[in-house]
Amino acid sequence: MDSKPDPGTEAESPQAEEQGGLTFMDHLVELRRRLIICALAVGVGFFGAYAVKEYIFEIMAWPLIQALPDTDHALIFTNLVEPFMVYLKLSFAAGIVLALPVIMHQVWMFIGPGLYSHEKRMIFPLVFLSCLFFAAGAAFGYFVVFPFGFKALIEFAGPSMSAFPSVKEYYGLVSKMLLVFGLIFELPLFISVFARFGLVTPAFLRKNRRYAILIIFVAAAILTPPDVFSQLLMALPLLVLYEAGILGAVIFGRAREKAEPPDPEPSPENPA
Repeated sequence: MDSKPDPGTEAESPQAEEQGGLTFMDHLVELRRRLIICALAVGVGFFGAYAVKEYIFEIMAWPLIQALPDTDHALIFTNLVEPFMVYLKLSFAAGIVLALPVIMHQVWMFIGPGLYSHEKRMIFPLVFLSCLFFAAGAAFGYFVVFPFGFKALIEFAGPSMSAFPSVKEYYGLVSKMLLVFGLIFELPLFISVFARFGLVTPAFLRKNRRYAILIIFVAAAILTPPDVFSQLLMALPLLVLYEAGILGAVIFGRAREKAEPPDPEPSPENPA
């Protein structure tokens, strides 16, 4: 006698079979369509950002302008095409940021039908928290670390030197540092995900806290200007993020324990 599928299991299964079982070529065609939509969204964002490129660059240059002496409020370029190339890179990066909602929606439309229900419930909080932490890290670097760090570096040169920052070098430095600060602020999320998959435990994180503190201060000394104040500005938030990661590991670790089925007890007829 044929057994009927469990309704709960059927509701949890991916929706790929409900769509008729797409072939490999069907997936490639679908992927191509999603990529074209993402590229068009980035293109629209690029042209929109390029229309206000000077304003965007002024925003990006604000931390350095605040740190420069009153007589040196300017960036220089040593190559005729340097400003044009910097504007292109800046507009492209801004275009990607503006197109992120469309890109994330297209990614979800492509992978969503193949996910289980419990996986879908995890995706939305993770994506939201990831964007939130990254934006918080970039904002912290832009508003807190950059003004103090740039001022400390300029004053460190002494009165016998004058600062003439290059447009290209400044854009490269700021873009990399914004990315670094954004990724660093993802630390609690990374720890929580590792705990969810059983790679780390809260006890392990607490036991190795002293080593984490040492690594944090070494990283802050490498990534910030050579003054104690800038190093503390980066190290202290990292310590807070590490403690937040331990809290996240506790929460996600409990969720993992609840999700795991208990080990079956050996039967009397067939003992282990």
